[in-house]
Amino acid sequence: MTWADFEDARNLKIDYFRHLDAKRWADLRRLFHDDAVFAGFPFVAEDADAFVQGVASFLHGVDSIHLGFMPRMTATAEDTIRAVWSMHDYLVWPRDTRDYRGGKVPGLYGIRGYGTYEEEYRRLSGRWRISVMRLVRTRIDLLTGESAPLQNQDFLAADPLWLSSGSPA
Repeated sequence: MTWADFEDARNLKIDYFRHLDAKRWADLRRLFHDDAVFAGFPFVAEDADAFVQGVASFLHGVDSIHLGFMPRMTATAEDTIRAVWSMHDYLVWPRDTRDYRGGKVPGLYGIRGYGTYEEEYRRLSGRWRISVMRLVRTRIDLLTGESAPLQNQDFLAADPLWLSSGSPA
């Protein structure tokens, strides 16, 4: 196992967060082994295709920010790395359009979530892919009440090819 292997696995997770928030579902799917295992999500996912379908459905109509940081990684075999990532997510949707754990919460428009991802990466045919992803939530703050208006916010869109293109778009 080399330092480059750990960098490849770390970049895999970075790509996960970027594709998730940009809703690039085909790119997200390519990060997983076909037989990947998922746990801790608000939908059932038997395999990688079901996970991507589930997360796409869950995030439909949702503005999201997912952050991962402070990874702790270790090699468990020649072609396997395990990691724990601290995480924070911020999800916002139209007010009163979603329940929380099966119940109505008046004025609910989103959540701030905290926890960790426990993951395993396996190399197959020279490429690292996610083989296990377990979301462990430690806290969820419900967003209710008055939200800050998002008027006149004109942000530059992320360039998914930034690192490979060599020039700003």
